[in-house]
Amino acid sequence: MNLTAVGAIYRFEMARFFRTLMQSFLSPVMSTALYFVVFGSAIGSRIQEVEGVSYGAFIVPGLIMLSVMTQSISNASFGIYFPKFIGTIYELLSAPVNFIEIVIGYVGAAATKSLFIGLVILGTSFLFVDITIAHPLAMLAFLVLTCLSFALLGFIIGIWAGNFEQLQLVPLMVVTPLVFLGGSFYSISMLPPFWQTVTLFNPVVYLISGFRWSFFGTADVAIGVSLFAIGFFTTLCLAVIWWIFKTGWRIRT
Repeated sequence: MNLTAVGAIYRFEMARFFRTLMQSFLSPVMSTALYFVVFGSAIGSRIQEVEGVSYGAFIVPGLIMLSVMTQSISNASFGIYFPKFIGTIYELLSAPVNFIEIVIGYVGAAATKSLFIGLVILGTSFLFVDITIAHPLAMLAFLVLTCLSFALLGFIIGIWAGNFEQLQLVPLMVVTPLVFLGGSFYSISMLPPFWQTVTLFNPVVYLISGFRWSFFGTADVAIGVSLFAIGFFTTLCLAVIWWIFKTGWRIRT
């Protein structure tokens, strides 16, 4: 393992994060604060409790997951796409660095950024609602796994994307709607039976449900199923990345 190469990639990506702190950090935090104001105050005044939890506290896990997923994808996809765009990826591929070290450097940096943002949003939520975390270690584990898995997905998107428009296509048109429809702001038990069944085909439901369980001890689906879902998704992303570097798809062309 070339730790020097991994460290160089990681430090470079983290330096870019701090250079664009307004866009990378303050923007998602301010957006989340607006969600608390709109959903927590306006809708929370009409919906007092969901599954025995105040509505303002109930939406906290969903808001954190929304920011973490989108930020993980955006940071990882841009991190690998930009070297492709300016042509420096060929220098990286010709260096004595294997694909595992490249993935660890870029994905590790993207996951670190989104984890940092998720923890800050969690801290911000205490300013708006009274919230307790039933299983703090499980909460942190779910958060780290989500950051890693969606950073892997973002890495794949960055390699696939042929322009900046495609770079934003999946986060905006696929991931964000799935998060909104995955029980971020409501419990799927509130839906009619038919739509509950339909919602279970949304993979994001299992991530949000498991993360919410770590806060309140209640979940829409079994915690074991949530763990299996995130483990399967992570394994699938790793397999796709292995295939990409094995075949050179979208890298050497």
